Amino acid sequence: MSAIEHRLSRRAVVAAGGTVLAGGALATLPASSQTRSPAMNTTIRVDDGITTLVNLFTVEPDGQAKVLALLQDGTENIFAGMAGWISTTLHKSRDGRRIVVYSQWRDAASIEAFRSDPRIKPYLAQFGELAKSEAFTCDVSYTRHV
Repeated sequence: MSAIEHRLSRRAVVAAGGTVLAGGALATLPASSQTRSPAMNTTIRVDDGITTLVNLFTVEPDGQAKVLALLQDGTENIFAGMAGWISTTLHKSRDGRRIVVYSQWRDAASIEAFRSDPRIKPYLAQFGELAKSEAFTCDVSYTRHV
């Protein structure tokens, strides 16, 4: 493999239509490797440049689906467009009684700005009868991956 090929990222190859320089000849990647996934995955790593917001919702089992739908809607229509937002992951307990929301933000100031947004108070009011919640910010202190 040439030095040029080593410098090309997969993103650059996909952006170029899948054609790369391979030993002086043109080669095309298989069509299946030329498409990008629709969304990037959340990366959990020890990083002082990211602030994590964790919310724990406690619900009755018959309300878990509704709370999850509200959280997904809020993520898609409010949070994802806010400055400093990186990602949100929803975790539902198997017993139907809890939901953990793991959100990554650029910094604590971005979280404070989101909390003061005028859309947030009416959004959070929807959870009043459905769930008890608590929230806290944290930093990842350790992670290990396979």
